[in-house]
Amino acid sequence: MTIFAMPVFDATIIVDGNELFKGRGSASLWAERLAVELGGEVTVEKIGNGWVLRGVVDGVDCTWCVYGQRLKRMD
Repeated sequence: MTIFAMPVFDATIIVDGNELFKGRGSASLWAERLAVELGGEVTVEKIGNGWVLRGVVDGVDCTWCVYGQRLKRMD
């Protein structure tokens, strides 16, 4: 099963209309899982009071947040 189908049960917070991870620890755990899924490095970055996942896919910088208890790429 892909990580994008796994539910995110960690606490989240809304920042600028986006649902972000509330804590760095839970974001780091999901960053590790996403890095394995993508086969590359994924880091965490603080935005406002929340945390997002950051990485590069096919040469494009990507940011992921939470949407409906799943990981979603932010535009």
